[in-house]
Amino acid sequence: MFQLDDNLLEELGLGSLPAEQKTPFLQTIYERLEYKVGLRLSEGMTEAQLIEFESIFDRNETVITNWLSANAPNYQQDKMFVSMQQSSGLAADHPSLLGEYTATKWLEVNRPDYRDIVSRTLDELKQEIIQQRDAILGNV
Repeated sequence: MFQLDDNLLEELGLGSLPAEQKTPFLQTIYERLEYKVGLRLSEGMTEAQLIEFESIFDRNETVITNWLSANAPNYQQDKMFVSMQQSSGLAADHPSLLGEYTATKWLEVNRPDYRDIVSRTLDELKQEIIQQRDAILGNV
């Protein structure tokens, strides 16, 4: 979908950041994006949905197993799961892989607009960063 990497920093006009500042800055972008997307996704969700998603996001194995059994019993044949497994190199039953897949699948079912929300939010965040670019580079 998108990459938080040196190409993004170049796009933002921040390619000249010192190497030791790039990774922490990208981590900050990721954390801000995750927070803002989370707020937007939670709008309109029921309390039960919020609790369920939080449990999946927190990698509660019981909730993940139950959700997969009820909603995606053949998940190991899902193209998305296969792709995630191949790119991660993790075993099919690895908790991190199952958690990531379940969270993504849950969003597809409960918030089918989540990809658009992520994209719009990232675009807004990019604009904020571009507007602050001189201040960011001035602190280098």
